[in-house]
Amino acid sequence: MSTPEAPAHPAPALPAIALAGPTASGKTAGALALAAVLGRQGQPVEIISVDSALVYRGMDIGTAKPAAHELAAVPHHLIDIRDPLQAYSAAEFVQDATRLMGEIRARGALPLLVGGTMLYFKALLDGMDDMPAANPDVRARLEAQAREQGWPALHAELARIDPTTAARLAPADSQRIQRALEVWHITGKPLSSFHTTKFAANKPYASSATALFSLEPDHRAWLHERIAQRFDAMLCAGLVDEVRALRARGDLHPDLPSMRCVGYRQVWEALDAQAARAPGSPPDLVHLRERGIAATRQLAKRQITWLRSMPQRHAIACDQPQALAMLVQAVLQRLAQHREATA
Repeated sequence: MSTPEAPAHPAPALPAIALAGPTASGKTAGALALAAVLGRQGQPVEIISVDSALVYRGMDIGTAKPAAHELAAVPHHLIDIRDPLQAYSAAEFVQDATRLMGEIRARGALPLLVGGTMLYFKALLDGMDDMPAANPDVRARLEAQAREQGWPALHAELARIDPTTAARLAPADSQRIQRALEVWHITGKPLSSFHTTKFAANKPYASSATALFSLEPDHRAWLHERIAQRFDAMLCAGLVDEVRALRARGDLHPDLPSMRCVGYRQVWEALDAQAARAPGSPPDLVHLRERGIAATRQLAKRQITWLRSMPQRHAIACDQPQALAMLVQAVLQRLAQHREATA
């Protein structure tokens, strides 16, 4: 990849730069390219992961966690900070990311937020109302209803009361469907109404102060092929063995947020089916591959839906041959505009 030459003097940094995109769109490569170019112009960069799966230790293959040499090339944050038994919320992310951005800027570096967990981006840049705490009684009623009717039926119910939230959730995404319905039953308001901008006005990293770039394909077929290739690579790299090791701990179960991550859930279910069918036999890799790729495509579709609700973003066609150079050029131009505006 050829990238624009960096100017001889460093550009004043924005409060932060954000790089979002669906899974397999090339975010890691884009972030490293940006860090290299900005570093050459005298602006060090530190990356903050915006990914709800990368927080978990021992989950490397199925999360496409950056390789050791990539982690060593640029300082990374919010990776491997939780055990898979623990939860990690959007509110916790906002607190951690805000603290880290202040610390990074105090070191003279530019925070670069990179990832595909769009709820985290929205919570950080647009703010969120205070949502109610979990209610065990409401959750128990929803679980009983799901056992009788199935989660797709509860998803259909959610679509009637909160179509915005339902549109970004898969019909089998029991954890998030349950939470959205729980919020509705407790407050009488849809979950989407809590994703507001009114608490972001005084935030130093609000939408108005952070340059948001996104990698989005012009053609879905390109992304689908990338997803298939990456899932095949994960299987070859040992994804099934990685999930076996997590299961062998004995304290994890498939309803945990960590084990519901795309890829991990499908492998867990394949191992369950294998054990029920013929203990000791290999899992059905053909069926697993189909289900894993389909689930990843659904995730990418929901991520793109989120992105399209963020009008402040600068979209880069990630399926173009010079996508990385286009991204770097767009960021350099944005920094130059900021330098002129603050001169």
